[in-house]
This record gives sequence, structure tokens and C-alpha cells, in this order.
Amino acid sequence: MTPPLPASWQPILADEVARPSYQRLQEFLTAERAQATVFPPEPQVFAALEHTPYERVTVLLLGQDPYHDHNQAHGLCFSVQPGITPPPSLQNIFKELRSDLGCRIPNNGYLVSWADQGMLMLNAVLTVRAHAANSHKNKGWEIFTDGIIRAVNASAHPVVFVLWGGYAQKKIKLIDTTRHTIIQSAHPSPLSAHNGFFGSRPFSAINQALRAGGQKEIDWQIPDR
Repeated sequence: MTPPLPASWQPILADEVARPSYQRLQEFLTAERAQATVFPPEPQVFAALEHTPYERVTVLLLGQDPYHDHNQAHGLCFSVQPGITPPPSLQNIFKELRSDLGCRIPNNGYLVSWADQGMLMLNAVLTVRAHAANSHKNKGWEIFTDGIIRAVNASAHPVVFVLWGGYAQKKIKLIDTTRHTIIQSAHPSPLSAHNGFFGSRPFSAINQALRAGGQKEIDWQIPDR
């Protein structure tokens, strides 16, 4: 099982939680946790929703699959727990952030300060078996997180959707592009960062879109820990 949804999201996602696919997903996760290590730890599965209440979402960054090694994943896409070396994609994010806005590269990859400022850091799949990438793909999480994207799309205020890589960009069909801003580029993975992520300046573009919508910009500097 997974923990209850954070309070602000419960009425928003009530229909999603009631779906048979969500019930099957819970049964799958119960069986998985009984026989294998699953990341992130159970209390952190909905950390993205906890840090960014529905009414405060101004940016949605979409990832794909949680990190699958010990002590990495904690429920926010691309972020790792304190004391863990940032994985290559996150290192590339920090390089682009320095190039874009001059931010200092921090000594950690703990991105909670972004989430606390209104950036919903959502993976399409919210759990993974240890050391087995994409092992919880097509088990029901995608149906649920598509519901989250639709809910954010229905927000009363404009939102900036950040879609890095082909997987994330397929979600454009769920977004009203006449109301919201789409920022897309290649994925920051070492396999693709040089094919359009580096030099894309997403962080200044996000803040520009937030300003245009009358919303508060994000302070992108991750504090050292």
C-alpha cells in the first residue's frame, strides 16, 4: 500500500484513487514490498504532492522513473537525498543552471527548495524495485499521474509545464497549450544533454513565464548542506 494522499490533493484526485487500476496498483505494491526493496521508502511516495499543495503549483517538472539505488529517491523527480552524490542527469541540470543564471553548483542534489516554491516535481511512475529501472512501469502509476497532470492543467491560474525528453513530451496531449506555457528540450541525461538540453536555458524561461503570469519567480539556488 501507499500512504494517504496529502490533504490538498485528496478532493482533486478522488476519482483517480477510486479507479480499479489504482486498486490493482496498490495490490501490486503490497506484494512487491513483501518480497523486494522498493524505492522511495513508503512514507515518501507522495513527497512531491506534500511539498507542493495543489493550489500552489505554478510549475510542473515531469520525470519518468525514480532512482533505483539505495538512499537516492525520496519522491521528487531528479532530486536525491542529502549526502548522496548527484547522478549524471542532475549534474547536467546544475551545469545548465550555472550557465543560464550563474547559480553556484551546490554540494548536494536535494531539490526540496524548488518544490517548496511551487514546482511540482512529478515522476510518471512513483515507485521502483531496487536496482531494476522501470520495473514498476505499466502497473498503473501512469494512469494516476496522467490524472495529476490533467488536474494541474485544470488549475485556475496558468502553469509552466517543463518537459525534458521524448517521454515527457508525449504528455503535451494532456495540456491546454493556449492557457499554459510549455518548456521543452532534450533530456539532461548524458546520452542526450548535448543534443539540445545544454544551452536551452529553461530556468530563465520558467521565471520569464512566471513573471508574465503575475506569479512569483523561483529562486533556483540550491543551498549547500
